[in-house]
Amino acid sequence: MTESIRRSGEYEYPQGDGQAPSAYQQQHASAPVNPEWPPPPAYAPGYADPAGAAPAPVPAAKKRMTKGPAALLAAVAIAAAAVGGGTAFAFQELTGKDTVASSSTSTNVVPSSQRGSVAAIAKAVSPSVVEITATLSNGTSTGSGVIVGSGGEVVTNNHVIAGATSVKARTSDGSSYTARVVGTDSSKDLALVKLQGASGLKPAALGDSSGVAVGDQVVAIGSPEGLTGTVTSGIVSALNRDVTVSTDENQGQGQGGDGQWPFQFGGRQFNGDTGSSTTTYKAIQTDASLNPGNSGGALIDSAGNVIGINSAMYSATASSDSSNAGSVGLGFAIPINTVKSDLAKLRSGSQS
Repeated sequence: MTESIRRSGEYEYPQGDGQAPSAYQQQHASAPVNPEWPPPPAYAPGYADPAGAAPAPVPAAKKRMTKGPAALLAAVAIAAAAVGGGTAFAFQELTGKDTVASSSTSTNVVPSSQRGSVAAIAKAVSPSVVEITATLSNGTSTGSGVIVGSGGEVVTNNHVIAGATSVKARTSDGSSYTARVVGTDSSKDLALVKLQGASGLKPAALGDSSGVAVGDQVVAIGSPEGLTGTVTSGIVSALNRDVTVSTDENQGQGQGGDGQWPFQFGGRQFNGDTGSSTTTYKAIQTDASLNPGNSGGALIDSAGNVIGINSAMYSATASSDSSNAGSVGLGFAIPINTVKSDLAKLRSGSQS
């Protein structure tokens, strides 16, 4: 088993006197004065006149409020919740927040007519995957990352940047950035880095890994052996595989070889001793070809949604030299729902 990185040498209603909120007050406060509207009644529509008259109906004209900025954003928010993916992206751009294109259901990142086309998926998603190079005390570690924020937020594996003194990233167009580690979660083998000075990047659409089924077509994009933007394809070959990794960042640093982050699978240890401090996650198993350098990259469904973060690969070699390792059709990815649930913690700057 070889870890798939290469190393070398995340209107309030006004409170009043206890009466129910006035529908007229709410509308009147947010709508401009229109001379064509009838004058307001002396008491709120829907409430009885103190003199005993019947409640006045709400004028039909007042139900057609002019849409101000708040109403516009609310409408876009509803559309984002309904559509997900690209619409959520647009809403967050409107509000000025760092963008995360996320969806609880699958979206069509690629045109429906090209669903399942590896070429179309690669074209759509490659700009959202970066190569990551981490400088360590005993060499470098090369892995991959997935852009989750237009301002430069990138999710990767914790083991890709563990123990790094500096981190750099390169996007699909060849641009290079210095990256700052924002947060880490070794219990899930996840980390969030921020590309300094980056803007206008294309976030990946984060799908829903709960809907993934054995046999689904998938595409993997990453930087195996430092070959940026490499695309491979396959299927989901199993679900809920127990993969155990070390949570001690020093556990794998003394190995000195490429991709030698220790972990366990099927009751066996690979790449050295995982130590006593470990964590186990339920992984998506795939036969898409993964090699050292794919760690942190994207596992993508047929519609172009990221459904997992590639994290480990099995290799039949018994050698400690990962240059002899290669894919034999057993790769593992962290489900994207795990990533989405961890983003807030990573963004908070947690280092665990």
